[in-house]
Amino acid sequence: MSDAREQEQHPVESAYHARLPIGERMDATALTEGLPWAFEQITMRPLEPMLVPEQPRGGEVDPQSCNTCKPSPHIIWQDEHWKVSAGWEFSGLPFLGAIAPREHWLLENAPHEVLAAYGPLMQRISQAVKSIPGVARCHFARWNDGSAHLHLWALARPAGMMQGRGAALAFWDDMLPPIPVEMGEEHLRIVADALAAGGGETFPHR
Repeated sequence: MSDAREQEQHPVESAYHARLPIGERMDATALTEGLPWAFEQITMRPLEPMLVPEQPRGGEVDPQSCNTCKPSPHIIWQDEHWKVSAGWEFSGLPFLGAIAPREHWLLENAPHEVLAAYGPLMQRISQAVKSIPGVARCHFARWNDGSAHLHLWALARPAGMMQGRGAALAFWDDMLPPIPVEMGEEHLRIVADALAAGGGETFPHR
């Protein structure tokens, strides 16, 4: 079987794709009007051709090469089924963490006992993130494009930051001044300890 990276790409053919204005620059008014508390002016790039096969995600061709599967000093907590990683670098939000199964699963093939454990864990993560001083909400997101290993994101919204409501919070993370390393490490410890209070272990590879 040839590697997807070696296959020639070609435009997607479907009724949906046929009606798209490829090469044109879309009007971004819907974003500035829909999220007026975050965006005042946005310029979109021209819509690029949509080609397949898509480039494989990390660990998709060879699960043995999956970075998410490997032990890492950035894992701040883990239990039998799940792990939380954070602190690769500190950005603008008080906390940004990745939540992933310890084994290499996709959402489509993960065992039900692994998925069932995520519901209570989501509750625990929300409570743990909100225990960081100055945090009002914990947002969760899944984009599914970077790695074939199932993973979700937890983002801490600062208290009083109404411009960070909803999907806009992820953009603010890149634009706010990065928090100091000492503060970031303190926040990691707060979240890890809060999670471990309900089971599991903190910083297994440090």
